[in-house]
Amino acid sequence: MNRSILALIAALLCSLPVAAQTDKAGCVDHPLFPTRMPGYSIQACKVEEYGVYDFSMAPREKLPVEGKFTFLTYRVADRSQEPSALAVVRNYESAIQKVGGTILTSDPKRRVNGKIVQDGREVWVQIEKGNGLIWMRIVEKAAMTQYIVADAASLGNDLAATGHTALYGIHFDTDKSEVKPESEPALQEIAKLMAQDPGLTIKVVGHTDMTGALDANLELSRARAEAVVQALVARHGVAASRLKGYGVGPLAPVATNGTEEGRAKNRRVELVKG
Repeated sequence: MNRSILALIAALLCSLPVAAQTDKAGCVDHPLFPTRMPGYSIQACKVEEYGVYDFSMAPREKLPVEGKFTFLTYRVADRSQEPSALAVVRNYESAIQKVGGTILTSDPKRRVNGKIVQDGREVWVQIEKGNGLIWMRIVEKAAMTQYIVADAASLGNDLAATGHTALYGIHFDTDKSEVKPESEPALQEIAKLMAQDPGLTIKVVGHTDMTGALDANLELSRARAEAVVQALVARHGVAASRLKGYGVGPLAPVATNGTEEGRAKNRRVELVKG
């Protein structure tokens, strides 16, 4: 093959759009931002079911937000086609606002921070421009799922001291009353408590946060309490006569319903003695 043909092939290869690069295996765009800046591919990604990121709110001011953390790194294929920082910031400002979000801080030379509230849940977003890169950090704010639960002795002490105890180790999907499998350690400790004190009878009381209609929350909380009762009777051999389920919905909060942390504390099951 002569040199002129080799040179032609090389020129053709150089002229191909490098934007045809594929994303790193296993990496996808976040559902809130399915469209990306032209010419970019995902170079790296990380998703933590529970993590924290310090959002830059002002010079030397950081705000830590906890929840499901997604970190995506985009790289432009052709640096000659790289958009300016201003173009990136303005595009993502618009994208945040189009999904109902609010711009919290914006630096046209570097980054934009936004907050999106959907179904009462906060999603925090930071888009940052680098040399050939765009970094996207998203935290779907939430309280940590409680897997380490109080043991039978602690539950018994609370009941003896105050007549009730709150359980944060019993879990349900949103608007559902089926007890999730990860609730099993908490159920085991309740059953152990009942076995240790054969004369103990308990009211299982379901609580919700203030999101949604009152009547629906009252019914949901009652259904969840009764599901806990059924799980203890059917799977752990507790006599049905020793348990009764009730629901009070959002009517006995232990924290504000104005924040996700407060709402998470209000969504609970309590044991009440007698």
